[in-house]
Amino acid sequence: MAGLTALLAFGGLGAAVAPGAQAAGNPYERGPAPTTSSIEATSGPYAVSQTTVSSLLVSGFGGGTVYYPTSTADGTFGAVVIAPGYTAYQSSIAWLGPRLASQGFVVFTIDTLTTLDQPASRGRQLLSALDYLTQTSSARTRIDTSRLGVMGHSMGGGGTLEAAKSRPSLQAAIPLTPWNTDTTWPEVQTPTLIIGADGDTVAPVATHAEPFYQSLPSTLDKAYLELNNGTHFSPNSANTTIAKYSISWLKRFIDNDTRYEQFLCPLPQPSLTIDEYRGTCPHTS
Repeated sequence: MAGLTALLAFGGLGAAVAPGAQAAGNPYERGPAPTTSSIEATSGPYAVSQTTVSSLLVSGFGGGTVYYPTSTADGTFGAVVIAPGYTAYQSSIAWLGPRLASQGFVVFTIDTLTTLDQPASRGRQLLSALDYLTQTSSARTRIDTSRLGVMGHSMGGGGTLEAAKSRPSLQAAIPLTPWNTDTTWPEVQTPTLIIGADGDTVAPVATHAEPFYQSLPSTLDKAYLELNNGTHFSPNSANTTIAKYSISWLKRFIDNDTRYEQFLCPLPQPSLTIDEYRGTCPHTS
C-alpha cells in the first residue's frame, strides 16, 4: 500500500489505553466503560493513525483512507468501511474516520469508482474495500475479520443496505440519509441502524429511510433515528448525534459490547436533535 502515515492528535486524548482493557467475559470489548460524555466527545480513548490508499493500487473501488488505533496493546479491532454519496468523494464523510477509530475501530473511508455510481455498485465497492482492508492493507493485522460493518451516505447509504443484503456475515450496517430505488429489504440479516433527517428533500424519509426501516425483518436488531432540523447533508459534517448512536451501534453489534446498550435502550426520546426514534432493544447475547 502506498501512502503517508500520520499520527492524529485529538483534543488531548491521544494516550493509548492500557493493555488488557477488554473485559474477561467479552474478549471483543475495547476501551473503558462508556459514558454519555465519552461517546459524544470529538475523540475517544485511542490515539489514531491514518494511511492513504491509492486508487492505482486497488481494484473494485476507488481507494481511500484507513484510520486505525495506533497502539496494538489491546490486540485486534473490528473494522468499518464508509462510502460517500452521489457526486461525492470520501472527503464528504472523512470526519467519521478519526472519530470512530478513536473509539476502537479500524475505519476505511473510500472513494467510489466514479462519483455517479448507483447504490448497487456502491454496495459491491463497500465489500471490495472490506476485502482489501482485511486481506491486503497494511492495517490487516490489526483487524478481527469476524467483526466487520458498513456505513454510507445517500447512495452510499443505499449501497450499505445492498452490501448487508449480499453479505449476511456483516455485524453492523448504518445507512445515513440513504437513497435507493429499492425500498424493501426483508433479506437483510445484519443489525441495521438507519439515520434519516426530517428536512431531507433529496431522499425524503417518507419514501426512503422510513420504508427501508419498516421493510427490515421484525426479528432483526434494527433502529430508525430521524434527525431533528436535519437535512440530507447532515452526515457530511461533524454531528454529535450521528456519532453518538453510530458508536453505540457499532460497539454493541461489532464488538458485542453490552456496555453500550444503555444508549440504545430504553429507546431514545425526541429531543432538540432527535425528531423520532424507533427500534428494537438489542437482544442481549
